[in-house]
Amino acid sequence: MIDLPVVAAFVPAVMAVVISPGPDSVYTLTQSLKSGRAAGVAAAVGTASGVLVHATAAILGLSAILRTTAEAYALLKYVGAVYLVYLGVRLLRDDEQFEIDDAIGDGDRSVVGSYRKAVAINVTNPQVAVFVLAFFPQFVPATADATLQLSVLGLVYAALSLLYLAGVALFAVRVRHLLLDSAVAQRVVRYASGSVLVGFGLKLALDGGRGQ
Repeated sequence: MIDLPVVAAFVPAVMAVVISPGPDSVYTLTQSLKSGRAAGVAAAVGTASGVLVHATAAILGLSAILRTTAEAYALLKYVGAVYLVYLGVRLLRDDEQFEIDDAIGDGDRSVVGSYRKAVAINVTNPQVAVFVLAFFPQFVPATADATLQLSVLGLVYAALSLLYLAGVALFAVRVRHLLLDSAVAQRVVRYASGSVLVGFGLKLALDGGRGQ
């Protein structure tokens, strides 16, 4: 049986995590400004897909390896850090990585690329995996079916992530026209986004903790 009151208590708790600034929200915002609504929403869907990967891993017990094995955690941490720094540096160095084109903003290539990169950013963040493993069990009563309850919590987490990030994407699209008319504004957003992604990557790499 699903313990609905517990799930209801889970929603505001996990929402506080969802809306906190992080590489997922920065990437979704950047893609929305650069490539338009479809690319931004695709990034939101990619993040939600990553959340489901982490939730599935937690249910299967794979995330326990990250919590107990320092080498596995460190490896995934550095892979994720390098990927974030790579994306940030590309934005900082190349104007074409943030070229805003009103005519091709919603092309298939940007949509698929946004989705894939968003999945990679989320899946290679070990702190998300450890968060799921450490946080979710608090909302699994002893009398509940653990697998079913964890599955529901994972779906709720993914759905809330999707709704929030889709909202971020749609908001960004509303102000995107301001950037189309200002090369200076485009440059500011490009440098800010690139710097933030590099900052998140360095923070992840230098974090001596295990995300708990």
